[in-house]
Amino acid sequence: MAGSKNASKKKQKRGIDFKKIKRKIGRKLPPAQNATNTEIKSKAIVLPEQSVASEKAGLAVNKKGLTLKELLQQTSHYNSKVRKDALLGIKDLFLKHPEELRLHKYAVIEKLRERIGDDDRLVRETLYQLFKSVIFPGFKEDNQELFVSLMMAYIFNSMTHLAIDVRLMAFKFLELVIQYYPPSFFLYAEKILQNFEDILRKNQFYLEDKSKLKNALSGLEQCLLLLPCNKKEVGSCEQNDAGQGMLHAFEPDVPAESAGFSLIIPKLKDLVPVLVNCFQDFIPAVQTGAHLDVQSFDCMVSILHSINHTVRFFVYMIDEGTSESRPSHGELDVAMLGGTISMTLMKKLLVLFPLNMRNQLSEKDDVKYFVLDSVLTEIFLHLSKWICPPGVLLEKFLEFLENALLGKICSDRRSGKAIQEKHLISLLPFVPKLVSQVANDWKSRLLQAFTKAFKDCNPVSSLKLACLSTMEEMVVPRQGMLYLDPRDPEILNFQIAWIRELPMLLILLGDKNTSHSQVVLHLLLRLGQRAFMNYSFALEYDNMQFSLQEFFCIYQDDGNIIYGPFVRLPRESQELSLCCLRYISNLDSHMLRSIAYCCLCPELEQYVIIRVIEILHSAYKSGHIQIADHISFFITLLSRFRVLPENVNAVMERDVNISNRGTFKSITGIVCSCLSQMGDSSLVFKILEKMVLDQMSQNLPLDNVCAMLRMLIALDSEETIISEQAFVSLVKILPRYLIDIVHCIAEDDGKASGSLSSSACCYYLVPCFFLFVKSHKLLGLVLKMLGSWRNESLSILPCDHTHYETDISSRVEAIVSVLLLLHKDDKIWQIMSSFKAEIDCILQSIISVQSSEEISMTLQEKHKLKCAHDRLKNGTSALHAEMQSV
Repeated sequence: MAGSKNASKKKQKRGIDFKKIKRKIGRKLPPAQNATNTEIKSKAIVLPEQSVASEKAGLAVNKKGLTLKELLQQTSHYNSKVRKDALLGIKDLFLKHPEELRLHKYAVIEKLRERIGDDDRLVRETLYQLFKSVIFPGFKEDNQELFVSLMMAYIFNSMTHLAIDVRLMAFKFLELVIQYYPPSFFLYAEKILQNFEDILRKNQFYLEDKSKLKNALSGLEQCLLLLPCNKKEVGSCEQNDAGQGMLHAFEPDVPAESAGFSLIIPKLKDLVPVLVNCFQDFIPAVQTGAHLDVQSFDCMVSILHSINHTVRFFVYMIDEGTSESRPSHGELDVAMLGGTISMTLMKKLLVLFPLNMRNQLSEKDDVKYFVLDSVLTEIFLHLSKWICPPGVLLEKFLEFLENALLGKICSDRRSGKAIQEKHLISLLPFVPKLVSQVANDWKSRLLQAFTKAFKDCNPVSSLKLACLSTMEEMVVPRQGMLYLDPRDPEILNFQIAWIRELPMLLILLGDKNTSHSQVVLHLLLRLGQRAFMNYSFALEYDNMQFSLQEFFCIYQDDGNIIYGPFVRLPRESQELSLCCLRYISNLDSHMLRSIAYCCLCPELEQYVIIRVIEILHSAYKSGHIQIADHISFFITLLSRFRVLPENVNAVMERDVNISNRGTFKSITGIVCSCLSQMGDSSLVFKILEKMVLDQMSQNLPLDNVCAMLRMLIALDSEETIISEQAFVSLVKILPRYLIDIVHCIAEDDGKASGSLSSSACCYYLVPCFFLFVKSHKLLGLVLKMLGSWRNESLSILPCDHTHYETDISSRVEAIVSVLLLLHKDDKIWQIMSSFKAEIDCILQSIISVQSSEEISMTLQEKHKLKCAHDRLKNGTSALHAEMQSV
């Protein structure tokens, strides 16, 4: 009974889980109750404007659309890649919009300087390139001192960073700042030198990688290079002191004045031993003969250069004796500190010279050791001014200098020669004093080596300029210091050998290397100024003119003229060349001829030709030129000068720039003025007369004949009498000259303006009028010569006017024009009135030709004869009437 009750209870509690729904076939099933609705409904959203775009409207953005403000904010991002990208974005922005840097430069610097000590290497490198390529060049014209003050605090802070890479990068930033603003070193010299000393003193721990050491040393070398070593350099440094104060928020950060040499000197004294210790770290590898790698070599060179700059600074401070270096009020004794440094260098550094004694070295190592030994030699030669070095050590350095001058150390390959010449330049300034101090055997050896180096080096190289400067000190010393005594025959022979090389060097340089030519000319001028003090020098200087002829001009036997470099040199060099001539005690006729033909070059300026005349005339007054040679120079110049264009009226007023006729007139006037100052007029006239007439007999152009005649009349005086021989020559020359005037001027009256023709006639006729007034007999002979126009020889007619030979009417017209031209001058006409018979003879001759049946003429020619006859007759009749009325 109990079991049945339980079974009924269980049956009653049982319920229905799912209700079965009967579906008809073909009907679509409804969706399930838990099905997801995948239908998408959307509506368009219309915005009137975007707020982000409106905020950047009109602002400068980079290629990613970021503004300067956004980029500067990103430079402080925690992610290093974002910081680097921000710096690249700033560079892109400044390159696209340079005005952004000018407007926000100080805000940019103030933000970017925080990244100098960034922990990420790529960020620091990117910042360095940004400063170097964009920001620093943009600050050249601004207040650089203020800009530096914003940077230096962060640079010094990074120099004490725990990470060595950050510290080294800070030195690179410092080097960049000093490169663009050198005075910044003197503003912060004490801190800078102290940080360099700290990093170099611990180089064994921090700088085992030589590339890192090189980065630190290059910055130090850049700083020490700014130290003064002569008056000019220290003057520039003092002028670049703190500068003027400015009203600016950052003014307190700017030092009020330069750190001063009194703070620099103790730091340098402590720095030198540190540098020596750094250098000694490389010596074991050198002494074992191991290959000298590039990084080690660069480090060694930088160390030696830094020591050399320091030594030069101490030498300057001791030699100049500036107020800062004098021991007063507790200041340090610079001489004592210099002595301490010199002893340190002598004991620990210079005793290592030469660095490698092995005979067999690779070519590259050979050059490297030469460079190192050269810098050591320079340091030694600087120190030798203070101390007396041991004789053995001095011999080593002298032998090295001799071999370097002889070219025995480096290989003959171009790279080795170039490096050798570069380092020889720094050693050559010590040669003059060394030669004056060493024993005679070394004196001769050094002079021979120097002479060979001077002759062998390239004429246009920097080494040649250095040799010329050294030579000048040994031949023409400055400041009254005579290093070499020319009374010593051996020394004199060397000096003469150098002087003889100078003219040939000047010719080799040509007109393309003007700076080198100017140095040679300066040296020649100084030699000339000193030549009178020594007979051997004076004689050698005079003989130098024969080599200099090619420098001016060469006149060949076939008549060709080869102009030398002189004509195309700058005016300053031409002036130096001419000044050298003043100190030649006896200018040879061949040299004067060369200079005269040089003046004929069309490329030569009028100023230069006039300066030639002035300087040669000054030399004549000083007795350096013979009177006959001086006159011959003037005649060659005026007779050979080619006036362009040859037709006077071919050049109208608007074309005056293409003619050199004005130049020739000026030269003629100056020559005539010089002739009048040459002394006894009668003596000068006798020498001049024959030369001038010989030149005029060669059928010269109109302008040149006019110049010759003006030279004659320039010496007019009661004592100057024209000789009979001159009369004969002038009678043949003047008719032809007068017809030339008519042909070139009078016949072109229609083409030229009246004023031009009138002034030209006056200029050319004045010499003739002057001679006719002085000698009536000469005028009469000229009129008789004009009356012989029917003569077949035609000697009075210009040879280049061939139409006169066949056209009788043209001859007559020319002669009539000459006579009428002479009639226009009152004085000449008064004189001509006494030669009425000669003029009537010419008229009668014209009539006889007109009526002659033996001479065949065209109607046009007969008409021209008739017109010419009438013109002459009417002109003479009118003037005779005027004379009778008077």
